[in-house]
Amino acid sequence: MIQDQTPGVKEKLQEGMVTAYIGFDPTAPSLTIGNYVQIMLLKLFQLSGHKPIVLMGGATGRIGDPSGKDKERQLKSYEELDGNLARQAEQFKKFLNFDEGENKAIMVNNLDFYKDMDVLSFMRNVGKTLTVNYMMSKESVKKRIETGISFTEFSYQLLQGYDYQCLYDQYNCRLQMGGSDQWGNITTGTEFIRRNSGGKAFAITTPLLTKADGTKFGKSEQGNIWLSPDYTSPYKFYQFWINAADADLPSFTRYFTLKSKEEIEDREKEFADNPRELKKLLAEELTKRVHSEEEFAAVLKVSELLFNKKANKDTLHSLSKSALATVAEEIPSFRVPLSVLTSGVSIADLLADETSILASKGEVRRAIKGNAISINKEKITSHEAMINHEVLLHGQFFMIENGKKNKYMVIAE
Repeated sequence: MIQDQTPGVKEKLQEGMVTAYIGFDPTAPSLTIGNYVQIMLLKLFQLSGHKPIVLMGGATGRIGDPSGKDKERQLKSYEELDGNLARQAEQFKKFLNFDEGENKAIMVNNLDFYKDMDVLSFMRNVGKTLTVNYMMSKESVKKRIETGISFTEFSYQLLQGYDYQCLYDQYNCRLQMGGSDQWGNITTGTEFIRRNSGGKAFAITTPLLTKADGTKFGKSEQGNIWLSPDYTSPYKFYQFWINAADADLPSFTRYFTLKSKEEIEDREKEFADNPRELKKLLAEELTKRVHSEEEFAAVLKVSELLFNKKANKDTLHSLSKSALATVAEEIPSFRVPLSVLTSGVSIADLLADETSILASKGEVRRAIKGNAISINKEKITSHEAMINHEVLLHGQFFMIENGKKNKYMVIAE
């Protein structure tokens, strides 16, 4: 997981417990799988006996990091950033130990470093630390000189450098970690500490995790893979790992598993000819850790309902409301007014008019005669059958099947 490091990091880590931090700007309402690379770095660091700091970018998020960007970011409102920060802070509590032990994690908001600082103090105490020549030499700035960079984003490395100095002075933080695109910003921090605090600080970066085909990790056809179930369902999260390319599996496993090296190497030998089994094991581990045991069990039920021809009524009825909503995203779905079901509707009207699952009432009649139509896994035997609110699962959903392959979810609203 290591790409670059300043001299002496290994020796420093062998001296005893070291405090290290990674910064996270609250630019989105949830953390993503891309962020999870850095979360794993903090997790493994803590499991090795060291102390992690999660630095929330309440201040830097207001500025915008130019690293890896070819144009100016759109600034978000303070209200949106504060809301994002609060949600992300809750997510971190699932992944690191903030509660007990000498090396329990701490969370700091870098807005605390700046909220009482006026612009003249910033210019004197922060801006005077570095020359423009030094700042211009950073890759994140050099890439933007041609296309243009505002003073706001140009100053970002000053804030990140000062952040490190504050954490060094206030929390005895001696190491900053992050993705390789942060190398310039991180080493700016070590320079701040050398010049202003007369101290020695260290840096480590990880390679930016990409897929074997060169595309960006953490993105699917639908976009980002989020760690919050509000934005990526546990089922879609699980499927992301199941659908990973075989060539990506070794690196994904080494980044994200908490299993031992020996266990992983033994597992890879055992399933050398069955990469799908390896994907299932990784998908299970991560779905349980990021979501929960219960959500993983629900994911398996959704998968069984969608892909196992022997799935029965009990499988369907055991699904939670959120699991049924997930199913509705995976198969063709129709919305009908709740009032239609409250008053009752014939199966012919439901299939031909309310949902257009079948093109005509004649087709409905033929499908029922062929024993093809079922609702909630129960066969419909008469084209005059009336369907009412009693079919609703969790007061909102029911499933219609036409033959063995065609599944539809109906949502009453």
